[in-house]
Amino acid sequence: MTEPLRVLLADDQTLVRTGFRLILGADGIDVVAEATNGTEAVEAVRRTRPDVVLMDVRMPEMDGLEATRRILTGAPGEPRVIILTTFDLDRYVYAALSAGASGFLLKDVTPEHLAAAVRTVRTGDALLAPAITRRLVQRFTQRGSDTAALHRDLASLTPRELEVLGLLARGLSNAELATRLHLAEATVKTHVARILAKLGLRDRVQAVIVAYETGLVSAGEREAAQQSTEQT
Repeated sequence: MTEPLRVLLADDQTLVRTGFRLILGADGIDVVAEATNGTEAVEAVRRTRPDVVLMDVRMPEMDGLEATRRILTGAPGEPRVIILTTFDLDRYVYAALSAGASGFLLKDVTPEHLAAAVRTVRTGDALLAPAITRRLVQRFTQRGSDTAALHRDLASLTPRELEVLGLLARGLSNAELATRLHLAEATVKTHVARILAKLGLRDRVQAVIVAYETGLVSAGEREAAQQSTEQT
């Protein structure tokens, strides 16, 4: 990808937008538009066609969750959305991930991490911090009524793909999956790609959500897997 990376900033705080614009600009990333609420963000996406949207959750008129839903219609060419939040266990963040956002960042993110995160999702990868995301998903998949659930039938997956999905949901990277399953990393990537395609998912974040919501991974299994990983 040789074209400049194009970003839209949506946040009702001027200082946040200014700081992020300066950080991204210093790293060669173009901020093509800014929005102070969700309504402006939706309109600006249609007008400027950015690659990535940095979306605040709590904004006036239309919040970041509804704006994310409207932006991510499922049509080809839609931008990647990164949710900005002050708290890592915000129920709105979980709902936004369910709606198709590619990940989330805390607003106190370092300049290096901010630029790297934008570049990561632009390539089609998910911004998945396993420890935080697993905690987030585990907490809010148990709430039920106030979440935007991703209902998926896992019957289309092969036994191996179910195994990969379960381990992926516990936070294992492709390299760790390859080691655990005694496979080549390229083979693991193929399995992950097929899982996403069969279930109609955008990225690994949504795959984690599906694994919890369908009961493929339980809280007890998560804790055991985490302890095992920490001991090795």
